[in-house]
Amino acid sequence: MSDLDWISVGPADLPEGRVKTVSARNIYICLSHFDDQWAAMDNHCPHQGGPLGEGTIERGLDDKCWIRCPWHGWDFDPLTGAPPGGHEDTGQKTYPVEVRDGEVFIGLEPEPPHTRTVTDAMAETMVNWGVKRVFGMVGHSNLGLADAIRRRTVDGEMSYVGIRHEGAAAFAASAYGKLTGQPAACLTIAGPGATNLLTGMWDAKVDRAPVLALTGQVQTQVFGPGAFQDIDLGSAFEAVSRFSQPVLSTSRHSELASLAIKTALIERDVAHLIFPDDVQTQASDAPAAGPTGRMSTPVVKPADVDVDAAVEMIQAAKRPLFIIGHGAWEAKDGIVALAETLGAPVVTTFKGKGLIPDSHPNAGGVLGRSGTPIASWFMNEADLIVALGSSFSNHTGITPSKPIIQVDFERMQLGKFHPVTLPIWGEIGAFCQAVTPRVSRGDGPDQIAELAERWRMWRAEKAGRLTEEGARGVASVAIFEALSRVAPADALITVDVGNNTYSFGRYFETKGQRVMMSGYLGSIGFALPAAMGAWAATQDFDDLRGRKVISISGDGGFGQYAMELTTLVKYGMDVTHVLLHNDELGKISKEQRSGEWPVWETSLVNPSFAAFARLCGAQGAKVTKGTEVEAALTEALAVDGPALVEIMTDAELV
Repeated sequence: MSDLDWISVGPADLPEGRVKTVSARNIYICLSHFDDQWAAMDNHCPHQGGPLGEGTIERGLDDKCWIRCPWHGWDFDPLTGAPPGGHEDTGQKTYPVEVRDGEVFIGLEPEPPHTRTVTDAMAETMVNWGVKRVFGMVGHSNLGLADAIRRRTVDGEMSYVGIRHEGAAAFAASAYGKLTGQPAACLTIAGPGATNLLTGMWDAKVDRAPVLALTGQVQTQVFGPGAFQDIDLGSAFEAVSRFSQPVLSTSRHSELASLAIKTALIERDVAHLIFPDDVQTQASDAPAAGPTGRMSTPVVKPADVDVDAAVEMIQAAKRPLFIIGHGAWEAKDGIVALAETLGAPVVTTFKGKGLIPDSHPNAGGVLGRSGTPIASWFMNEADLIVALGSSFSNHTGITPSKPIIQVDFERMQLGKFHPVTLPIWGEIGAFCQAVTPRVSRGDGPDQIAELAERWRMWRAEKAGRLTEEGARGVASVAIFEALSRVAPADALITVDVGNNTYSFGRYFETKGQRVMMSGYLGSIGFALPAAMGAWAATQDFDDLRGRKVISISGDGGFGQYAMELTTLVKYGMDVTHVLLHNDELGKISKEQRSGEWPVWETSLVNPSFAAFARLCGAQGAKVTKGTEVEAALTEALAVDGPALVEIMTDAELV
């Protein structure tokens, strides 16, 4: 046995008459100790894969010891692996065992070279396309794919985050795509694991975030009849994905992975690959593919005639106003330069909050339901609106009564809800480059001075609201005024849905932070999983490295994915969660009152979330007074790892 690899499986502390599961390399083994002997055999019962290491040692009438499977009671000789009756061909594989200096060693044959598989080729292709991160849950029907991803992580080419619920993986990947413009992957099993992705995939789809969904599937030979966890995943993902295909043994595997990732990138949408269990481990010699020769420079320049018309309209305006949305992120510097040239105010949609810091002289805050009176005033006074990367959602409320120039890279967004004066198809950055040299500040009023005065009035109003503190808790304005002071200027902030979000949009003043939300889907529970995605991006991209991640939610939203706090702890994620706790779904209560309905079934029963955070291994602090908020936030933000600040709030003071 000198040619065996002897691998330690731990101390020789297993009591007499007991069994347990141990692992050597990637092999799980049933280790047993009986009659002063040690034995080891394959851990999987040949009946239905029962874990023999969780079974028992039973002594027969002939005083012989047998290992009994915990699932269905099959017996095996610990030394030979044979069942009663001695039928060797139905027995288990056994391994030699030695005890050396109180430590158990198991002898294994030298590990054979790895046979490259279909999923190896596809995982290598993902790496070539720049897929750096996978969020998911390893399970029964994705083990071959999971092993291919594991090999890429061992080689340092990918990173993996194991989550507690697949819905969290989907939101994390969606936020990652919104922040970076690059797809992360979600890994799930067949059936319920895959369907748990759907809400987060819809969030990515409607907010135009690239995501790659990788779902396991039952074996191809049992498609259709209704095998365990067999559902029609193609149909399930048809509406939510731009690309959805099964990976078959006859597929061109590397090309299929390339097409999926290219679709996610170009269409800014969800791409979905379905991996039948048996195909995942099939041998493959297909070379990995990549983006070379498949991607062009993504710049669409607006037509000269449209640029000429825009210049004429802008130069003629006395009070031009820029309204910028999430679609303008990559062009924000060019937009600000154009607005500075014109002396024009810049307001954002809620999804675009942070595109221009509120401290900038041209900034007017957020327009719409979650916005400031500053933005509304300037829209009402404007004689020209230049809308860049905005979808004209009803939440924002851009008035159709003004002359409007709308620029968007997606032609279907132009004039989508009502006609605009001048729709322009093109990249926003290219539009700004074409227009800025040709315009200058007109002879209209000094809108920058007006902005400063309107901010003075709004800040005085907020200072007055700071004196409010209800019997039930802290006012939201106190929370977000404090957070405005202490949040790092380059923080990445994920927000949830509810009164907490409206208050954040209204009261938090940005200094350069990046804000992410479940915009068009408006899904409660988004913030904490999204923070995991944002944190992962800080590990994967040099320009984001070291930036603090802050997530904000109410108690209703946090409760949806509360156990993901243990995921933050497991991976040491530097995330500070700000939790507004009012024991109810406050936004829904308000809607019931405003609609003259009785307030019904919006109350919540909660634990102490600060104590819960500490039980999970994170820092947790509880705040009950407005005067305590800033110190608690400062302390939490200083933690290099997960921290939660639970603030008891008054649902009426939003």
